[in-house]
Amino acid sequence: MLAVKNYKFWFCTGSQDLYGDECLAKVAEHSKKIVEALNASGVLPYEVVWKPTLITNELIRKTFNEANADEECAGVITWMHTFSPAKSWILGLQEYRKPLMHLHTQFNEELPYGTIDMDFMNENQSAHGDREYGHIVSRMRIERKVVVGHWSDPVVQGKIASWMRTAVGIMESSHIRVMRVADNMRNVAVTEGDKVEAQIKFGWEVDAYPVNEIAEAVEAVSASDTNALVDEYYDKYEILLEGRDPAEFRKHVAVQAQIELGFERFLTEKNYQAIVTHFGDLGALKQLPGLAIQRLMEKGYGFGAEGDWKVAAMVRLMKIMTAGMKNAKGTSMMEDYTYNLVKGKEGILEAHMLEICPSIAEGPIKIKCNPLSMGNREDPARLVFTSKEGKGIAVSLVDLGNRFRLIINDVNCKKVEKDMPKLPVATNFWTPEPDMYTGAEAWILAGGAHHTAFTYDLTSEQMGDWAAAMGIEALYIDKDTKIRDFKRDIMLGEVFYR
Repeated sequence: MLAVKNYKFWFCTGSQDLYGDECLAKVAEHSKKIVEALNASGVLPYEVVWKPTLITNELIRKTFNEANADEECAGVITWMHTFSPAKSWILGLQEYRKPLMHLHTQFNEELPYGTIDMDFMNENQSAHGDREYGHIVSRMRIERKVVVGHWSDPVVQGKIASWMRTAVGIMESSHIRVMRVADNMRNVAVTEGDKVEAQIKFGWEVDAYPVNEIAEAVEAVSASDTNALVDEYYDKYEILLEGRDPAEFRKHVAVQAQIELGFERFLTEKNYQAIVTHFGDLGALKQLPGLAIQRLMEKGYGFGAEGDWKVAAMVRLMKIMTAGMKNAKGTSMMEDYTYNLVKGKEGILEAHMLEICPSIAEGPIKIKCNPLSMGNREDPARLVFTSKEGKGIAVSLVDLGNRFRLIINDVNCKKVEKDMPKLPVATNFWTPEPDMYTGAEAWILAGGAHHTAFTYDLTSEQMGDWAAAMGIEALYIDKDTKIRDFKRDIMLGEVFYR
């Protein structure tokens, strides 16, 4: 399910023809070597494609429009090897519609002290050529990522790689389609929002379907297909009967297998990549989807509970951005449940009724079948586990009525101090930065939701860059957050993002 296009990034070098063909040949040679080195580094998640040196208005405009038209091009990396008069870039930049990076580098790492002369100075002009280019991009108010440093530096390569994932998120955002099964939980504010404005801003298509239409797809799944998936469950996960009759337990698990197959077939047929459900409107479904939704999230689908379509789209987006990442630790919908306020051990217990993605699990994953007070259906089967330790980010996209705001909190995931044997759900436990009290106060001041899109595998910078590309406000809650400054950021945002 988590199929991402074979994206590529174009490398466009700027120059001019004042110094003759020999200089331009060296410019091309240098930029080709940089591209070759970047591709050979093993750091970048996507291929960089070299493009001929851009020296005229016509060629720049043509190249940028070709980038717009190329479905595999996810962005352009620009670098001014020599001085490139910035007025030549205006029309091309005006017509360009994809993510843009300005790599401020130069071919040589060290000054050639013993040999440097004016020929070298004329040829290697990035220190002021990039400033000329940077000026016009800023004057045109074009959003771009600036990375500074030598192209061979692993830190610089890492920054390029990080931006590539953000750029793919920007490109893929317009392909996210969310299926709403039923509607929002009644009277809940934060899961509401302007779906038309979300499509204008982010490209998301959010559609509603009657629950019984998808229930019919579930009912159409054959017993043989259902039993085969149940066998897979029993091979992959630990089974915790906890005194229940084995045959009765298996029947409950089979309901979730049938839901998983029916939902996935319906989503595939209708071309949706994210889904929301609501325990208050289950129609003909026999159980609240639990294990089924957990498995769909693990396959790459986005999910939001109680009709929370914004979280569903963000989970899908963040799964796309982390696709193919080596040693990825996982991405999931999450919900703030309850606190531990013991001094020195503060944190938030994160969970949901059932639907936490097993991609974030550490240790054994178990199937349990327990009553659920909400939903008025039979006991749903679910996957139960604890989550990995480590740093992550919790992200909340909220609709403030006149605009969207993205709130990004760095969090530190930990193991709980004691087991919770009576809690039959998957859990995570984290402490927000800079500390429990400041983090929670800032989150509430910003209007953050109780549902979040959580990941171990992206950074605040990446999500902030995505927000900037979407033209929305990003508020960061991290180790440097101070409430007085944070309130000022909120007030400035009210002015700037009207």
